[in-house]
Amino acid sequence: MFTNLDNGNTVNEVGNFTVKDLRVTDNGDGTLTLLILDTGNATLYGPDGGAIARNPGQIQYEWLVDHRGTPTNPFDDEFLEFGVVKEPTGKNDDFCAAIESALVD
Repeated sequence: MFTNLDNGNTVNEVGNFTVKDLRVTDNGDGTLTLLILDTGNATLYGPDGGAIARNPGQIQYEWLVDHRGTPTNPFDDEFLEFGVVKEPTGKNDDFCAAIESALVD
């Protein structure tokens, strides 16, 4: 939820997602590449309760992480790089622009 304290306008984001690793590759150099699927739906509701932006669909991306010599311990990993493998599907509204417009009006 985002609120403009000057005028009381509020917008609310509601999402339902499934995020899972599709593949983890040990690169043999102390790093792992994770192929991740992120699928679901996000809807942004304006001050009147109506939907003002939507982002349904899915995206696949990769994370490159340094496993710091402990590939079975994710708690000490260091994030190195992010890359999109498959561009987002579905409608991809600009949530930032929608939030700004709804909060200022």
